[in-house]
Amino acid sequence: MSEGDVGEVLRETMLVVLKLGGPPLIAALVVGLVMSIIQAVTSINEPTVAFVPKVLTIGAMLAIVGPFMLSNLTGFTQSLFDRLIAIGGQ
Repeated sequence: MSEGDVGEVLRETMLVVLKLGGPPLIAALVVGLVMSIIQAVTSINEPTVAFVPKVLTIGAMLAIVGPFMLSNLTGFTQSLFDRLIAIGGQ
């Protein structure tokens, strides 16, 4: 395996990590921002008020985007194992 192949695998790995982690994190960020604004406007300084909506949002995002995430991870894993088999066969 050459250095170019290793770099390509690392690049693909980072893209898969962004595809898998991005949607739930962005949703939690948006909900956290909205809840912070609501807390600032209403002067409610309770940390658990922002926690529950974030957890529910992350759960909903995982339920909605789960099949996409699974297919993405499965394709990457198969590609990685195919490369490992090709290296071992040489």
